Amino acid sequence: MFASIAAAALAAANPATVAEHQAACAGKDGWSDPAPPVRVFGNVYDVGTCGIVSLLITGPRGHILLDAATAEAAPSIAANVERLGFKLSDVKLIGASHEHFDHVGGVAELQRLTGATVMSMPAAYLTFETGIVNREDPQWGMHKPFPGAKVGIMLSDGFVARQGPLSLTAYATPGHAPGSTTWSWRSCDGKRCVNIVYADSVSAVSAEEYRFSDHKKYVAAFRDSLFKIARLRCDLLITPHPGASNFYDRLAGKAPLIDRSACKAYADRGRKALDERLAKEQAK
Repeated sequence: MFASIAAAALAAANPATVAEHQAACAGKDGWSDPAPPVRVFGNVYDVGTCGIVSLLITGPRGHILLDAATAEAAPSIAANVERLGFKLSDVKLIGASHEHFDHVGGVAELQRLTGATVMSMPAAYLTFETGIVNREDPQWGMHKPFPGAKVGIMLSDGFVARQGPLSLTAYATPGHAPGSTTWSWRSCDGKRCVNIVYADSVSAVSAEEYRFSDHKKYVAAFRDSLFKIARLRCDLLITPHPGASNFYDRLAGKAPLIDRSACKAYADRGRKALDERLAKEQAK
């Protein structure tokens, strides 16, 4: 029964083509620039902006949204969900990659519009609730506050978020932010099924005065996160900042969308950049 309901929902969806998406975003990559929704694979859609991915994973008993871009972007994300033919009230769970305003600034408004339950890692909980980045974050002091949202589910490493037949696993991957979360699940398009990984950012970005080399435990956790991402079963990699994984070119067929080595390569790039950052700090 679930399969037939899901097939009917997919048939009713009205995503833009990748060409239409690229035309709408030509010359734009802003975090709040509206973009039309596109289908990624099977029941997975990008409903985000030109510069930030927001994933809608749809199911016959409700949908899951991962990331919500900025506060300014919330109306366009809501409009994209409705353009696809889905009811906002059917979005039941909202999760995130990490707790910075460009990815969760729109969560509070989308929670209000949908009534969804928000999910968060413990390290991101206070930031979700207050809209203020905590002092443990390498980017503390860099970001403007955003509207706080009420967290209803506390995640943990390996937590499985379920909504009807949908099943997404959350992995704690701290590094870019303390509450960084990587998600994995399996989606099917007809008889073809793939393992999808929504891997959080792995860049060692910080406020000017922050030194990763002064935080050895944090760096060790960051390295563990990169190792974890590299080892995930990963056919289709998606990242919160699309450029980090060449996402839109891959959707357009300019590079392979399915690549089982993508998560390892992504983690390796993050490890190299972290090593370079640490070496630069030590050279000062």
